[in-house]
Amino acid sequence: MSTLSIIIPVYNEKNTIQKIVDLVKSITLVDGIGKEIIIVDDGSTDGTRDIISHLDGVKVILHEKNKGKGGAVATGFKSSIGDFAIIQDADMEYDPSEYNQLLAPILAGKADVVYGSRFLGVGAHRVLYYWHYLGNNFLTTISNIFTNLNLTDMETCYKLFNRKVVDSIKDDLVSQRFGIEPEITARVKHFRIFEVGVSYSGRTYAEGKKIGWKDGFSAIWSIIRFNIFR
Repeated sequence: MSTLSIIIPVYNEKNTIQKIVDLVKSITLVDGIGKEIIIVDDGSTDGTRDIISHLDGVKVILHEKNKGKGGAVATGFKSSIGDFAIIQDADMEYDPSEYNQLLAPILAGKADVVYGSRFLGVGAHRVLYYWHYLGNNFLTTISNIFTNLNLTDMETCYKLFNRKVVDSIKDDLVSQRFGIEPEITARVKHFRIFEVGVSYSGRTYAEGKKIGWKDGFSAIWSIIRFNIFR
């Protein structure tokens, strides 16, 4: 039986971590695929660690110091043993019920990597920040110029990989924060990549959103760095 490793990087998400784990557990994957749930707590100080310490059926890895999302994702990849792996944020912005849609191109033998695009017009989308939308499109365009891909959503959280891809990148990832998205894209650009439309329920800064304009500049540098200098 195949297994999907679900890597959940967490930093101060006490209000949502239990909910997202319950959702992930409730999903029945196609073809009898099993689930390996990996939570990488990136130095939370808000009580998140107390919650995850009582979760059953979950592999928990603790970072004593905050490394950023990229550091947590890299730790999750190195700890995963599944035939496939997907990144799942803990903030409830992405819906785990769409895993089967993302798995479909890989199971059909067409893809090695599948991105869940928020901009393909599929599913419900919360209406939020216009400038974030423009920023995402801008970063995706710059990334596409360097990778020669035609992605619509390079910055998406939902990136699903087969084992071959995970093994090829897991020991090389160096981005600590949100530069992990363009770094991964640069490292997988030679594999077969598909996009699948997904829903999106973005949250506001008051609700805990963490990414900011400084991360945008960092992403531009990451695009250049990992496509040219690595």
